[in-house]
Formats: sequence, structure tokens, C-alpha cells
Amino acid sequence: MTTIRLDAPRLLAHAEELADLLLDTVHGGASVGFLAPLDRAKAVAWWRGTAAEVAAGRRAVWAALDGRRVVGTVALAFPDKPNSRHRAELVKLMVHRDARGQGLGRALLTTAERAAAAGGVTLLHLDTETDSPAEHLYRTAGWTRAGVIPDYAADPAGTLRPTTLYYRRLPAG
Repeated sequence: MTTIRLDAPRLLAHAEELADLLLDTVHGGASVGFLAPLDRAKAVAWWRGTAAEVAAGRRAVWAALDGRRVVGTVALAFPDKPNSRHRAELVKLMVHRDARGQGLGRALLTTAERAAAAGGVTLLHLDTETDSPAEHLYRTAGWTRAGVIPDYAADPAGTLRPTTLYYRRLPAG
């Protein structure tokens, strides 16, 4: 397994594979911001739009490749406000259903945390569907639960679900 940071051109080159991963994640029931059924063209368009955020420095994206395809991804979203340059949001941690249970989610999480710390970020935050498998990952990886917001986002089936907010302090550069 190889994990690479995707600059904008690389992200565009992998947009189709990333779209396949997004489709697998949504159709598997994970709440990552999209409703099912997700159209492939919309998934590809979303990733292509993300390339502009990467090019502008507002997002950093990593992809895990198993040699033939993208099987996982994670990203950091950086705020644009002067008073929040010390933090980033961990977003779109996804692992293909075929690649789960092998530690890839934890490896991607560690990659993002290390890169954030190396870039001077001292605080990460995220939200995840309450009681989801992802919540277990964050808890066991040492993230701190900040609280739960009821009816925060719809799952892929359209049902409103609570979300749990987490944060993690990183060592100063």
C-alpha cells in the first residue's frame, strides 16, 4: 500500500478512482456529505472541484493506492480566517469496503495528523456520525470527544442523524 499526497494535477488524474471510492463509501451507508444514490458524474465533478481547493492551498488530500486503484483517502481543510491558522478540519476519511479491517483508516489518519503538525497546525477537529465505525476509530486513536449535535446531517438514506465532534491537540512545530 502506498499513500501519496495529491497536488491538483494528481488529484485530477485520480478523480475517476476517487469518485469510485466516494460511490462505494456512500452506497455502503457512510455519512460523508452525500445522499444515495450518488450519481457517478456528480462524484467525479465533486473531486474535480476539490482540485481547485488543493491548488489554492485550502485543502490537502492524500490517497492510498493498493497498486492498481485508490482504496482510501483523507483530507485536511484549512480555514481562511487569520485567527484560525493554527487549526484544520479532518475531512473525507474514506476506505473502500474491500480494504477495511487492515489498518488503512488509522494509517491515513496518522498521515494527516503528522502532515498537519509538520505544517504548524496545533489543533485538528472533525465531525462524524454518532455511533458509526468511524467514531470508534477516532476514539481509539486518541481524539477527544467534544459533544454531540442531534439531527446534524442526513445519512445517505436521507435520515437525520446526530454527529459527534472530536478534536486533537498536536505538538507545536
